[in-house]
Amino acid sequence: MIATYPLPVYVQRFFTERLLTQMQASPNTIASYRDTFRLLLKYAEVETKLQPTDLHVAHIDADIIGRFLTFCEENRGNSARSRNTRLAAIRSFFKYVAGCEPQLLHHCQRVLAMPSKRYEKRVVDFLTRDEMEALLKAPDQSTWFGRRDRVLLLTMLQTGLRVSELIGLRATDVELGAGPHVRCMGKGRKERATPLRKDSQNALKWWLAQSGAASSQPLFATIRGTPLSRDAVERIVRKHASTAAQHSSTFRLKRVTPHVLRHTAAMQLLQSGVDRTIIALWLGHESVETTQVYIHADIELKEKAMALTKPVDAPGGRYRPGDELLSFLEAL
Repeated sequence: MIATYPLPVYVQRFFTERLLTQMQASPNTIASYRDTFRLLLKYAEVETKLQPTDLHVAHIDADIIGRFLTFCEENRGNSARSRNTRLAAIRSFFKYVAGCEPQLLHHCQRVLAMPSKRYEKRVVDFLTRDEMEALLKAPDQSTWFGRRDRVLLLTMLQTGLRVSELIGLRATDVELGAGPHVRCMGKGRKERATPLRKDSQNALKWWLAQSGAASSQPLFATIRGTPLSRDAVERIVRKHASTAAQHSSTFRLKRVTPHVLRHTAAMQLLQSGVDRTIIALWLGHESVETTQVYIHADIELKEKAMALTKPVDAPGGRYRPGDELLSFLEAL
């Protein structure tokens, strides 16, 4: 019987054997999967009136997973993309279970057949050059926090690093000699180097001298010298975006997040004529197709394409075929 397969055994093995040992998944992936299963198990506890340790694989079927995903959207306010992320984690688990226990294959297939939810793909937000300048002027340069924040914002705008990559930087990851660049560990444990522009190079050189960080210490740290968290970086960006919005009318219309700064770096490269392949390498994208969203967002590129077309000089009006064409059609 399916009910004889205790769920805790497979959940623990999935995390320890599959994710940690076999796949060597990143800490971010582990945290995302962990959060999904915490929410799912708490929801199943309410639905089944059983403690998580008493649940069996049969209790977590496609029906309860469907209700759980609806609960995430309606009660927790998750977007369709977040819902799909939760479903991907659950699918990965049941794919593992199906490989371990062939007797559960039919049960797992029903879960694996659950479709992802379609969602509207909006044009990516990014900052114009004037908005970038307004953001960089926002931090108060008379304070330690303001000086740190300005260098942090400039680094994000020029390199396009993800938040996880930024907070993982150490002082030793900054190379200011010949060919200045920063090294980071990106998604999929892929290390990459991103070149530094002259202004970013000078700002980081000045910041390293100011902070006095040892080679193994975080490049951007708290006042106590500990690494910044994701939430801390988001608060920094939100704080200075709010200040910049007071001096820029267009800034008020945008919701500026750390990822918008990453989009801005990509758009700066695209508008400068850099090839999509180079942009994908710069940002650490797995596929060149991922950079397609920036082409859709670039209205200037579309305007240049439109300028190459010629206006139609023919007068307006309804098309009426000639007699010969009518005769041809009638003869068919």
